[in-house]
This record gives sequence, C-alpha cells and structure tokens, in this order.
Amino acid sequence: MDIKDFICESIYQEKTQHLSQAVAEQFNISRQAAQRHIKQLVDAGVLIMTGSTKAAKYEFVKIVEKHKRFDLLPGITEDFPWRTFVRPLLDDMPENIISICQYGFTEMFNNAIDHSGGSNVLVSVERTDYSIELSVSDDGIGIFRKITDDFKLDDESHAILELSKGKLTSDPSRHSGEGIFFTSRMFDRYFIVSGKLYFYHTLEDADWLFERKSPSKGTTVVMNIRISSDRTMQAIFNEFATVDHPGFYKTVVPVHLAQFGDENMISRSQAKRVLARVEKFREVVLDFKGIKEIGQAFADEIFRVFSQANPQVHLLPINANEAVQWMIDRAKASSD
Repeated sequence: MDIKDFICESIYQEKTQHLSQAVAEQFNISRQAAQRHIKQLVDAGVLIMTGSTKAAKYEFVKIVEKHKRFDLLPGITEDFPWRTFVRPLLDDMPENIISICQYGFTEMFNNAIDHSGGSNVLVSVERTDYSIELSVSDDGIGIFRKITDDFKLDDESHAILELSKGKLTSDPSRHSGEGIFFTSRMFDRYFIVSGKLYFYHTLEDADWLFERKSPSKGTTVVMNIRISSDRTMQAIFNEFATVDHPGFYKTVVPVHLAQFGDENMISRSQAKRVLARVEKFREVVLDFKGIKEIGQAFADEIFRVFSQANPQVHLLPINANEAVQWMIDRAKASSD
C-alpha cells in the first residue's frame, strides 16, 4: 500500500485524527512530508479539509450525490429504480462492483415493496473517488418491529439476532430469507436503522447492535463498498454454499446479539435463543467475540444437548477466550 492508498484507507476507516502523524509513522517520513501528501489529495479534489491545521479533519469529496423518491404503487418492481436511476450513475464502475450493487439494491428495495407496508422509498446514491454508497429508506412499519410481530419474538433486539442468521422469511413461497445475510457480506459496510435500533456489519467486525436515543420511522438500509474491491458475488455465495452442500448451508451467529445489556450467558434459555432455527443449516459458526464468560448450562445446552439431537449440524465456535473455550471443551467432553 502506497502513501496515497494509506491516506485514503485511513479516511475510509474514519481514522482522521492525527492523520499526518499516522502517515509519518507508517512510512518513516517527517510530518511535514506527510502533510504534503495529504495536501496533494486536497488540491486534486479527492479530499476536503475542515477545521484548523492542528485539528484538521478530512473527508472524501462527493462526485455524485443523487436522491430520488419512488412511490410504492401497485405493480412497481425493484428493477425499475435500479434501471432508471441507480444503474446510470455507475457506468464507469468495475463489473464486480456493479453486480454487487445490483444484488444489494434490488434485494433491499424488494424488501421495502413486500414487507414495509410503506407508501414510498427514498433512494440515494453517493460516490467518491474511493467508494460508493447506496441507501434505501422507506416510511413503513420498520423491519425489526415487523419481524418481531410476524415471528412473535421477545423484542426487536431478538429480531436482529434472527435476521443475522439468515433464512428468515414470513413468506417462504416468495422469499428465501437470504437477501440481507448475503448483502451484508458483499459490501464493506452494511447497516440498518429502524425504530431505536441500529444494526451494522462490516468486514472488520462481527454484527453489532446499538440503541439510539430517538426512534426513526420506517427502515433505512445503507450499503458501502470500496470501488477498488475485488470481491465478487460468486465468492460470497461460495463461502456459504458448495457443490457438496447446494444452497445456503452455512451461517454465522454473533452470540453477543443474544445478550440483554451486560448480562452473562449462563442459562439454557439464552442458549436456545442462540440456537433458534440453526437446525436449518449444515454448518453453524458461533462467534463468541465480546463474550467474557459462559455458564455450564449454556454450554451444555449448545454443545451436548443440541449437538446430540442434531448430529447433522456442525457447530464451530470461534473467537472464544480461554474461559469460554474451557467451558465449551468441558461440555463437549461430557457428550462423549
């Protein structure tokens, strides 16, 4: 990665504080030299600087910023806004980026048509020299509330846990429930805002959930990807489906999404929440990132009781600390 790429990637990752110092340390150059490289990008119209020199912040210049509202009238299809509005703004994009954008956009717009109960959708396209961002925002019931109601779940945070697993649909004759799962993994950043909850997935982090102070109406989905990304739709599909296991056979479950607040994962009921519907998959990756400890009953329910009842499902724990792994190993040993 050269100096220009490092600067752009730092800004894309929102690491803009003390940017010249970070550049200087990374490439063993003076801060003055680093600042000159940053200024070259500003002068070229790639970046814009705000604030004073000592407290400067940088962001990418938007070369495209378009918004259009579509009414959800009878007969509207997801390919109409794609063909007439979004696709013409991507003419000079690499083919793999266009394919990913088409998949993600049409899946999210179709969800708004079929599930939001809203009257219109605001579509936005924003481009810089480094990335492209698509957003789909409806004025409907809200995706987390809709899932909670349809599946009679505990609350909207439970809805996000189920959504993150994939294969969640209230209309299996028309939907596979795969759209959000795969879209979130095709883009560098993917987030949903609905009601008081904010759910996001990035390449660097597992799925995370935050609560907002003031609720928003409807659902907003934002998808962002680097223009230089070599990721392809097929590569993402291949990661979760193989010739030996056709279809959507593998999922990743962020265990921390089953938590309420700062509670510990100790009970069988919590384990059952983690395991809900995972028997639909052949391979289940249980991501324990952020989990400090688990209880004996929690581990036993997953790694002995469930495993014995569902031998066709392979459970693969990852990111477990020493204490969590010890409890997992103990539960596995007791099933032998």
